[in-house]
Amino acid sequence: MFRVYPQIAVLFVVSCANFAIGHPLVGQDLKPVVVASVIEAEVRAGQRVVGTVKPLRTSRIGSALDGRVLEFHVDEGQMIRKGQTLAQLRTSTLEIEQAAANAEYQLALSRLFELKNGSRPEDIAEADAIMQAAKAAAKNAESRLTRMKSLARGSASSMGELDDAKERADAALFGLKGTEALLKRIKEGPRKETIAQAEAQVELQKQKLELIKDRLKKATITAPFDGFVSAEFTEEGAWINRGDPVVEIIQMDEVEILAPVTAETVVGLRKGDVIRIEFPEIPNQILTGKVDRIVPVAAAQARTYPVYLRLKNKFENETPMLLAGMLARVDVPVGQRKTLPLVPKDALVLNGKDRSVFVVDFDKSDSSNESASGIVRKVPVELGVALEDRIQVIGEIKAGEFVVVEGNERLVPNSKVKIVSGKQSENQ
Repeated sequence: MFRVYPQIAVLFVVSCANFAIGHPLVGQDLKPVVVASVIEAEVRAGQRVVGTVKPLRTSRIGSALDGRVLEFHVDEGQMIRKGQTLAQLRTSTLEIEQAAANAEYQLALSRLFELKNGSRPEDIAEADAIMQAAKAAAKNAESRLTRMKSLARGSASSMGELDDAKERADAALFGLKGTEALLKRIKEGPRKETIAQAEAQVELQKQKLELIKDRLKKATITAPFDGFVSAEFTEEGAWINRGDPVVEIIQMDEVEILAPVTAETVVGLRKGDVIRIEFPEIPNQILTGKVDRIVPVAAAQARTYPVYLRLKNKFENETPMLLAGMLARVDVPVGQRKTLPLVPKDALVLNGKDRSVFVVDFDKSDSSNESASGIVRKVPVELGVALEDRIQVIGEIKAGEFVVVEGNERLVPNSKVKIVSGKQSENQ
């Protein structure tokens, strides 16, 4: 399926019937291609700066607990996924503590339920019976005191006997009042303050249990994001303390390019600017990144400003194309704006350090204004700065010419081509 670029000034569409009569290329092996026009735009010249590839994120994963490493699941250089287990600490002691804390929690919970349910009917009946007995004893003591008073008036009893009867009557009365208060307290049930204390005890035991659960969870050390293990700091059987590093992980689905830029150049950069980047290790790839941030503090000795560019990484068999520490050649726009030719990135044919494009020379014999077929010539070019999805080129090429942007990988100089159209992609 071919793609049509939005920058194409003229779209050439032709069917096989167009070549049936009177066309000089009929019968030739015409290779289908998609073309785009060479345009001119005001751009600044490029100044090459040497940068370094850095991971988007680097995280040193440490242990949140003291413990012995029971299992260690990863190796240096291994690709990992978010949530994947990196290491497992021994948890037998924590599991015992968890069982004990759970038992204490259940005990406190049962105590709270008991208080909230109030007094049992049997307890109320027992307290009522005790009160009835106290009433009877008090009544009996009161009657005895009355008899003793009567006998004392007739000198039939001594003052000692009267005092003893009076003391017994008072004791029986106090006992009755005590049993009445007991019965009232049992009927009313526990005080609100007692229930509140029991609720607090339940919450305390619950939080102790949650604390142990959290420690058990932390005993399993997992990856916080997708990435690669860049360093190991422990092994199975090793003892680690809280805070000790376990592994270091780097995120490589996107990378940053750190480029030191002079003050004269950095003042012309803005966040979001598209910058062309080349890598000596992968000469057949030309990539563009965007300025992500500019650190407004110069390095003390070099007097350059750190500029960070961000770009997507590519993977093959779980191996990233761009590796941390790679050298990057960054073409930073600098100087006055000039009107220069630009071509789409897909028009570039890369062969080691050689860069070229295929320019289409259309058939002049066609009676139409623009022929739908022609012959290509290979034009060596030097590359300049990037402007959105186009690259500045320097060579024997000028605005208004057409370059092949799809199908150029099959071409050689003087190949005969026909221009075809395809469905425009949604992201263009």
